[in-house]
Amino acid sequence: MQENDKNNQCQHCQLDCNDMKTTHREQKLQSNLITRLNRVEGQIRGIKGMIEKDAYCNDVLNQISAVQAALDSVSKLVLENHIRGCLVKKIQAGEDEIIDELLVTIGKML
Repeated sequence: MQENDKNNQCQHCQLDCNDMKTTHREQKLQSNLITRLNRVEGQIRGIKGMIEKDAYCNDVLNQISAVQAALDSVSKLVLENHIRGCLVKKIQAGEDEIIDELLVTIGKML
């Protein structure tokens, strides 16, 4: 694994005191995800404004497609880091049920 990959992978997949799964992410990855999501949030506000101003349907649909692509990009980044970090660690620890969880998640993404 390259040094860049090590810095971007999720570091700790664990249960917190409320039995909820959590993942600690490196600051660089977290900042990248937040930046992307802030951009998506702005695009959605823009689409809302377009609809309020009766913008042409095709223009609205193009903006919706852009938001969907941006969210897909965020999803792929989270998935990549989950596989490189959490998944590998769980499999190495003999927790193979993580594979079933991943398959369900990928099914939802498709």
